[in-house]
Amino acid sequence: MECDVAVLGGGPGGYPAAIRAAQLGARVVLIEADRVGGTCITVGCIPTKAWVQTAHALKEANSLFGQLGVKVSGTELDFAQTQANKQGIVDGLVKGITGVVQANEIAIVSGKGTFIGANTIAVEGGEEVKFQSAVIATGSQSLRPPVDGIDGPRCVDSTGLLEVEQVPQRLAILGGGVIGVEFASIFSHFGTEVTIVEMLDHLIPMEDEDASKELERAFKKRKIAAHLGAKATRIEDSGGAATLHFEGKDGNAASVEADLVLVATGRGPRVREIGLEAAGVEYDPRRGVIADRHMRTNVGHIYAVGDAAGVYQLAHTAFREGEVAAENALGHDATMDYSAVPRCVYTDPEVAAVGLTEAQARGAHGDDVAIGRFPMSASGRAQMYGERTGFAKTIHETRYGELLGLVIVGVQATELVNAGVVGITAEATIETVADSIAAHPTLAEAVKEAALVALGRPIHLPPARPRAKAAAR
Repeated sequence: MECDVAVLGGGPGGYPAAIRAAQLGARVVLIEADRVGGTCITVGCIPTKAWVQTAHALKEANSLFGQLGVKVSGTELDFAQTQANKQGIVDGLVKGITGVVQANEIAIVSGKGTFIGANTIAVEGGEEVKFQSAVIATGSQSLRPPVDGIDGPRCVDSTGLLEVEQVPQRLAILGGGVIGVEFASIFSHFGTEVTIVEMLDHLIPMEDEDASKELERAFKKRKIAAHLGAKATRIEDSGGAATLHFEGKDGNAASVEADLVLVATGRGPRVREIGLEAAGVEYDPRRGVIADRHMRTNVGHIYAVGDAAGVYQLAHTAFREGEVAAENALGHDATMDYSAVPRCVYTDPEVAAVGLTEAQARGAHGDDVAIGRFPMSASGRAQMYGERTGFAKTIHETRYGELLGLVIVGVQATELVNAGVVGITAEATIETVADSIAAHPTLAEAVKEAALVALGRPIHLPPARPRAKAAAR
């Protein structure tokens, strides 16, 4: 089989690359070992967030409904239906995106693909695919640290946890990054006793410190135990339970017993055993395929996108990388811009950010950085949701007023952050954000209000200093 562009992997980096290449008139072959949609649709973003919605519904039924004057009784989790709902969404999206791929006259080849040369991919159980250009989009896989007993039957990764048939009474989570805290939040609402063991000093440690601390406070209030600065030493399986042993921040030995241990210590690029050596493509087993901002590898006609390229492990980044790779493979000059990539954590409360954290901004601009912060407790719309936790935080540099970052914690934060995506992409100033007209009452007002605070012009918060003291100066 011959084609203009061969795409190895049908996930959120691969199928957009295939579709964009087809839109540009190329003959395209998409090679996928499993189902089109990849980890994101089948065992990642989509099924996890389906569970998130169930968790939110439980919370609302058990607490918010009464506050709103809606009486319900006998609320309980029907986990079989939760799983059926999750799987129905997954299957529907897989069917839908497969149909879109086929509608673009892209040939889908099922089987594991391996490069056997710089212009040929062998497909297990099928014929070889000869190409002019190729896009590597093989995704990532869960990593397990070298902890004694971590391969035991009660230790699962996120894929394994999504397949459970009943809700565990006790769940220990090794890792307090995005995957770990999302499942912690979900299972806490499901009624599980949850304990997180994280090696670094904060949950979601790569995010803005204010956001990390706010999530930690919210988890503590929800009785989700978090052992921070703790190092796992071994996991023992007694047959009826697993015991996660760890060394606490104080150096003392401790342990937690659980029905399951979720290993959420990160993901690594899936770049081994796909024949990159035969194609002459350079890669790092830990970082992934080495590609430039055009998504081009050291082999000029071969590109790499998504988790396999190792820049951001985010589906929405992979979408755009796939488009960029396809355009460049067909003679265009597209460049990937990572300056405004939204980072979303679907916990309760939600955490979302785009651009620089406060620490990053101060590292780049020194004292020429100003912060504006507006609490969700002052938002009328947030109170209507029954939520007072969280804040909106703007970060800008004071020389020109350019918006550098936006951090939001609270209800619907993952929706609100897109205001910052557009603002940073457009190189908007803090004045533009502050002087915009936000619909009232909305959650989005919090972003405008934070910008007003940054400029010293708060409307719905008292001034930073008492009026009498300010007048005396």
